[in-house]
Amino acid sequence: MSDTLSALLDMTRTLGKPEMEYVIIGEGNTSCRIDEDSFWIKASGQGMHMIAPEGFVAVRFAPILEMLERPPGDLAAQKAVMQAAKVDPSVPVVPSVEVTFHAMLLAEFGAQVIGHTHALAVNRILCSSRAQQFATQRMYPDEVVLCGPQSAFVPYVDPGLPLALAIRDSARRYADEHNEAPKVILLANHGLIVLGQTPTEVLNITAMTVKAAHIFAGACAIGEPVFMSREDIQHIYKRPDEIYRRKQFVQR
Repeated sequence: MSDTLSALLDMTRTLGKPEMEYVIIGEGNTSCRIDEDSFWIKASGQGMHMIAPEGFVAVRFAPILEMLERPPGDLAAQKAVMQAAKVDPSVPVVPSVEVTFHAMLLAEFGAQVIGHTHALAVNRILCSSRAQQFATQRMYPDEVVLCGPQSAFVPYVDPGLPLALAIRDSARRYADEHNEAPKVILLANHGLIVLGQTPTEVLNITAMTVKAAHIFAGACAIGEPVFMSREDIQHIYKRPDEIYRRKQFVQR
């Protein structure tokens, strides 16, 4: 087993621990870049906590990215492209239905590792009328340092190719506004996506997003959340000492 797959395996199992309440049964998916041409992704239907190396499948970028530019006519045609994109056609498992957004985020937005979960604390908010408010505001400095000045937000869209296209639009708008890729993408009525350079960074950002969700829900329960100002957010995010700290949180 390669070092890349081993690291992805460990990260996936950690995200899947029942006590974390990030996913249950076959929820969620993860991926990481192998090289310029291919990436690992969790296979469809695999539980994250006890996943084995055989629960991942290597996929080529090109056919999946082409599908985003020229969507096939129906779901059956999309599945055929996903099957044909496997590096090893003999592998029995099939890529997650979300393979399209993983390929796009790895290829276009500079991520090396991606973790997508349905964290209970976060979904309490994403299934409420306050979902976009949570995505676009920040409440405390470490949320800013790890999760960025905002999260990209995507209203509910059917999983699969339609969702990948909506995520691409939202991530591009974010990048245009902030001159960098989002670290967190929040999907209404669905879950969160974290983009990182290492598994450690994905785990840290996921944990901080979950903490922020708990704080937000608690603040709503006893009154109204008090958000940081845009000026304070930018000040914290660009402070040299906080930039240094953020780099430490990326380390393996």
